[in-house]
Formats: sequence, structure tokens, C-alpha cells
Amino acid sequence: MNLRLLRRARLWVSMVAGALAVLLPAGVMTAVNAQAAAGCRVAYTVTSQWPGGFTADVGVTNLGDPINGWRLAWTFPSGQQVTQPWNSTITSSGAQVTAVNVSWNAAIATNATVSFGFNGSWSGANTAPSTFTLNGVTCTGNVGSPSPSVSPSRSPSASPSASPSRSPSPSPSASPSRSPSPSPSPSPSPSPSPSPSASPQPGDAMARVAAMQPGWNLGNTFDAIPDETSWGNPPTTQAMLHYVRSQGYNSIRIPITWSNHHGPAPDYTLDAAWLSRVRQVVDWSLAEGFYVMINLHHDSWQWINGYPGDRTTVMNRYNALWRQLAGTFRDYSQKLVFESINEPQFTGTSGDGESDQVLNELNTAFVRLVRASGGGNATRLLVLPTLYTSSEQARLDALTGTFNQLHDPNLAATVHFYGWWPFSANIAGGTRYDSNVESDLVGGFDRVYNTFVSRGIPVIIGEWALLAYDYTRPGIIERGEFLKYIEAVGYNARIRKLTTMLWDAGSFLERNELRWRDQGIYEMMKASWTMRSGTASSDQVYLPRSGTITARSLTLNLNGTSFQGLRQGGTNLASGTDYTVSGNTLTLTASALTRLAGNRAYGVNATIEARFSQGAPWQISIITSDTPTQAAATGTTSSFSIPTQFRGDQLATMEAKYADGSPAGPANWTTFKEFWATFQPDYTANTIILKPEFFAEVNDGRVTLTFHFWSGTKITYYITKSGANVTGSTT
Repeated sequence: MNLRLLRRARLWVSMVAGALAVLLPAGVMTAVNAQAAAGCRVAYTVTSQWPGGFTADVGVTNLGDPINGWRLAWTFPSGQQVTQPWNSTITSSGAQVTAVNVSWNAAIATNATVSFGFNGSWSGANTAPSTFTLNGVTCTGNVGSPSPSVSPSRSPSASPSASPSRSPSPSPSASPSRSPSPSPSPSPSPSPSPSPSASPQPGDAMARVAAMQPGWNLGNTFDAIPDETSWGNPPTTQAMLHYVRSQGYNSIRIPITWSNHHGPAPDYTLDAAWLSRVRQVVDWSLAEGFYVMINLHHDSWQWINGYPGDRTTVMNRYNALWRQLAGTFRDYSQKLVFESINEPQFTGTSGDGESDQVLNELNTAFVRLVRASGGGNATRLLVLPTLYTSSEQARLDALTGTFNQLHDPNLAATVHFYGWWPFSANIAGGTRYDSNVESDLVGGFDRVYNTFVSRGIPVIIGEWALLAYDYTRPGIIERGEFLKYIEAVGYNARIRKLTTMLWDAGSFLERNELRWRDQGIYEMMKASWTMRSGTASSDQVYLPRSGTITARSLTLNLNGTSFQGLRQGGTNLASGTDYTVSGNTLTLTASALTRLAGNRAYGVNATIEARFSQGAPWQISIITSDTPTQAAATGTTSSFSIPTQFRGDQLATMEAKYADGSPAGPANWTTFKEFWATFQPDYTANTIILKPEFFAEVNDGRVTLTFHFWSGTKITYYITKSGANVTGSTT
């Protein structure tokens, strides 16, 4: 599954106040054939729930003979629907649901667990399924048991998370797994190698983390599954690292997935070629002067998440990997930093409270093992995440307990940040950087500052961006609104002494050509490292194709700067003639706009810059448009497009309603649908595509669509669905 969708799932956890967890101790399945013993246990957890939607995790434990290829089936008792799966392929027929393995998780050894998850929709009730079958045999909990059982488990509280997303990846990706399982065995005591003779000396961790600002992620590269280039990025080169360093970045996070690059138990020997390649890139990065952070990345959901149900196996594997990494990098520069786990999450716990305790065990084992390896590791900066890398207060408090327990001066905390979810994904009308986005940002950064930084514990925002910002899917996030978000993240992190590391899986840096895909976005980021920049209420001024052009006004967000003037290219616009400023209101005169509009061809006819006393300039596009027009269409639920003449305008969002005014389509708690996931403009083909995912949750009958454009124009269109057939009209 796309990595971004995973982040979206995690952010849903941050959006809701309630959650539901249901444990299905399951068990026996009779043999699939006469020779094979069979049995299974299923842990089904609703990790978050909001009006009309929910996120669920499913853990399947094989209690019988090993199987290769699995099919889990269940029936939703309340009419729920799966909308976005990960780590499995899910199909539905009415209330009946079937999840089938993907290529890389087909095998389940005896007593092993495979996990997958999904986002779903519900209406009226969200009752958990009571019965599951694995490869056609009922799961009941013990090999040979004849009947299923269901026992409710405490609902975990919702937890904000970063996450995320990220740039698209064509391979399967992480899923937020928190499924409970019964009575995990006691945790074994980790047995690291003997402690070094000399006690670690206190270090200034705050200063080291401050020196890492700003940071950049080499995303979807060494964390890709199975190899460095599997998710579409080119091999990492010295030239690329040099370019990133030359652009002002002081640290680089190298996410690394080790799952497919080590041998079997008990040694779990790291693949020599993979380790050598990782070491090469670490060496190059250090030679460039970077601070470098490495970790266990997608291991978090591939196998570490099963720790509560198999503490011995997982801890042995975890310790074996970190023991080898600690040995490999033992005498490296103190600019090399270790991060224990990326976005930790667990199956088989009763909720977040128990998951916090489980994470404490792993974080503690990590610190003690690395410290015991001696050399530079005795005082190396070690980075510990919260559960889900969430900035929810309860998660921060739990990690505080770990810091108090360890009493180690060379530790830092890490969380991730992907913003207010409706804005981050463009759903529920979240098209603008508004007070909701601002308060979510400030609240999260305040919490980590007050919990950690104010006590002398440094914090690294190990990943930040927006879920839906992606150069391959333009228009989901409006550029000016994104720029305001960038400016605010930089400022609010800086004044709280937080180090930020941009998640870049290819959406920001064009790695083949070594250039920023959008230079203005980079300039805004760069300015935010040291100062504020002025912005405005919009970066667009829309003018009509014909008729009289009148003056237009924008509100300036000065952010402590002073307005210096407007410029087009190398020419300054004339104050009083081309524009006026009254307080925070900038007004472009009719004469200036008429000149800038030129022949008034549809689209952008001119770009001007508002300049301030400091920071990046604010670009304003002068756009000519008319009301878009649409035409009748016929198609099917798998292929339906609305002929649309955009006439210079740009689509902002879409609403969908039934005749009674209730929301239609996925996320039926809001009339505003998710951009690109359910609808997509194609400006070249002059169409708006309605996706199969949209129709999958639309009832037969008439639906009213309202398209909102950035000019402020709204147009209405009607579709009628009858089975797999769809017709559309303007009346």
C-alpha cells in the first residue's frame, strides 16, 4: 500500500476522541487436508473511530501447521465497508469480506502472526465481527476447538500521530497495528554484552540536537522493500548528498528496513552487502559534515509489532540487529546518531497504556545494549520515539517515564508531525491553512516543549510534511496554503528549540537532476530556519475573461515583518498607482490588474511578488477565468468522468449529497470528499474523474455533486447510480 495512506490512517487516530477495541480469541481450525493440523487466533481492533469512519487492525496467529497463502474471511454485522486496506488485498460482497495475503506475507509459520489493517466506513453502529475463517476453517482459539468466542477489550484512547504520510511508494507499506492478543508471556530480561569499564560521561545532548537543525530524510530509499531503488528513487550518490548539504541541511536521517537483509535465528546475521552499502552512505554523509541518524524503520510493523505475543523471539531478533549495528559503528564519529524504532506500534495489547509499557521495554533494552557495546557508543546520542511517534500528552508522559528510568544524559526524544488531518489530506473541506491547522500545530509543539525541552531533553521532529503533498498528484494541496504551513512549522519549531527533519521521498528534491522541484517552497523552508516571512490571505487573484476588471484586495499576514512593495520580474510596481496598502490590506488597482492580465487568456497571465523586510517573497498569480462548464456523461462505477471545461479555474474540493442532504460516498460523516482518493481533475483531458472508490460507497439513486473552485465559483452536477451504471447531467 501507498506509504502516504498509512500516514493518513495514523492521523485519523489523532482526529478522534474515542476508539473501540475488540479481541477475538480465536482458535481451532480443522485441518485443511487430512494430514495438516490447523488452528488460528484472530485479534481484531478498531484503533480509532470518528463519525462515519474507522481504522481497524487485524492480527492472525497460525496455531496449526505452517501455511503458505492465506485467506481470512468474516461478515460485518452492521453493514460496515472496507475503504482502504494495507498489507492485504480485501474484497467485499455485501457484508461478507475476504482479505488475501500479498506476496511478501503469504507464509505464516506455526505460532507466528501476520498483521494487516484497513480504513472503513460505518453508519448506525460499528459492531465488531464475531467469527473469522482462515482458509475456510473457523478460527476459535485452540487447535481442535469447535466454536468461536468473542471477548471485548478496553477501548484504546485515540492518539495523535504524525504520520505518515509521505510520498507515494509502489510497494506494500506500514500499517498501524495495535491489535490485542491474550495474555502475553512475561518479558525476558535482555542480556547485552558486558558493560564497558568506563562510565559514560555526561554530554550536551541539547547542543548536539540543536546542531542537527535543519534535517532531511532520505525517504523511500533504504527503508524501501526490498531494496534501495524498489520504491522509485535512484541509488544514493555522493553528489546528491553534497547537494543537500550545500542547501543548508545539517543532518540527514537514513531510514533503514533490515527485515529482508539478515539471516535466520538465532544469529540474524546482517547481509554483508546490504550493511556495506548502508555503511558507504553513512560514510559519505559524515564526510559531507552531516549529523547522520539511522534506525530500524519498517521493521516496526513487519515484526517488531508482534513483540507482545512473542517477547523472546522478537527481543532476541531486535537485540541481535542492534548488537551488530552497535559493533559496526562502535568507533564512528559522535555525529552518528541511533534511533531505536520508527513509529512503534504493537499488536496484542489491551490498548495504548500497555503498548507504552511494551515500548519502554524495547527502548530500554536498546539503550542498555548500545551503551554496553562501549567505544563511541558509550556516549553516542540515542533517540527514543513515543508510541506511534505521537505528540499526544499521554504518549509523551509515557516516554518521560523511560527517560526517568534510564537517567542517561545522551538521549533525545522524537515525534513526527504531518499536520491537521483534514488539511493534510484535503478532506472535510480542509483546503486552507486556518485556525484548526494552526492550533493543532501550536498545541503539539507546545506539548513536546513543555514535556521535554523545558527539562533539558532535546526533541527531534523526525519527520514532517503534509500527507497529500506530492508532485505526482498536483492540486490536492494549494501551493500558497502549503507555503503558509511551511512558514508556521519553521517558526513554531524554532522558537521552541525543536529540530525538524523534512520527510522527502522524492516530492521535494529531484534526485536525478539535483534541483528542488519547487524552488519557492525550498526558499520558504530555508527562510523559516532563521526568520519569519510575510504571507497573504491568498497567492491567487482571479479576473474575468471579459468585462470590466475591478480592484482586488488581499490581507497581508506580516508575521512581524514590514511590507516593502510589489515587483514583477525586475520591475517594481508603483505604490499609489498600481497598489495601495492600508493597515494589513493590500489592494491591486484596476489599472494595474488590467495591464497584468494582458490579453486575458485563460490561466496565469502574470506573477508578481510581495516583498517584505525579511524572509521569502510571496508570489501572487494573476489568473483569468470564467465559470467552468460541464456536460452530460454516461459510464460505469469503474470508469466515469465528467466532461469539464475548466476555463482557467482550478478545482479545490467536491461535495456529494443524497437527496435528503446527507453525505454520499466514502467518509460519510462529511459531504466534502477526499481529493484524489475519490475524485481527480484532469486538466489536460478536460474531465473530472470520479474514482471507483467513490462509487463503492454510493447508494443507488441520485447524488448531487458540488464542485468548489479556487476562484470562489461553485457549480452543481447530478449523477444517478444504478448498479454498475452511472449517468450524469447538469440538471
